[in-house]
Amino acid sequence: MTAKATTSATFEQDVLQAEGPVLVDFWAAWCGPCRMVSPILDEIQSENPDKITILKLNVDENPDLAMKYQITSIPAMKVFQGGEVATTIIGAKPKFALEQDLAEFLK
Repeated sequence: MTAKATTSATFEQDVLQAEGPVLVDFWAAWCGPCRMVSPILDEIQSENPDKITILKLNVDENPDLAMKYQITSIPAMKVFQGGEVATTIIGAKPKFALEQDLAEFLK
């Protein structure tokens, strides 16, 4: 896992005050699909370092943020831009499908 983690303590600075789009991967260690999507997100991050920032948020360790952003199933990915949720992606997907979902942010 190369994606940096964010927590309740750092979320505002890491995500809400960030310049440019930030994808937050809401995940948990026990979630098989989360583990499947993690290396795909790492690849997308390494291929687009100047376009998008990808962070991971463990829902078990940060239940307040999972509740605030209405995370009811994982993996759930939310792209934040200007402190607001710009798009939501639910479920594990292959790389090409994630890149299609993120196309507007990877231009």
